[in-house]
Amino acid sequence: MIATLSGEAGMALVINSVRRDSGGFVTVSGQIKNGGSQSFTRTSDWRGIELKGSGESVAGATLVDKVGKKRYYVLRDTESRCLCTTGISSVDPGKSVPFFAQFPAPPASTSEVEFSLPTFNSATVKLSG
Repeated sequence: MIATLSGEAGMALVINSVRRDSGGFVTVSGQIKNGGSQSFTRTSDWRGIELKGSGESVAGATLVDKVGKKRYYVLRDTESRCLCTTGISSVDPGKSVPFFAQFPAPPASTSEVEFSLPTFNSATVKLSG
């Protein structure tokens, strides 16, 4: 586990890896857990400004390179679908769901970025790979 981001209503986002891929991407993966007592259904907040293509998704996630002063958004395929987890409409109490999101890779000199997803706090994470 690299970081745990706290969210509303007992939600937590656990980041297990932040890895540079050989193709010039960064893949963030982990789990979204519901530690609350009620089903969490505000997952549409996680898609950010994405209004088509993927429907319910974690496409609202971003990476920020504070040193390079640049924000990176989740990549899209040629049909505007995010390269990220889709189809999460709710998370029941005590349950967790896996997530991933792919971003363009920052310059090789960048060793850490800030990850954020709407409704969760942000965390600075180190890039591996």
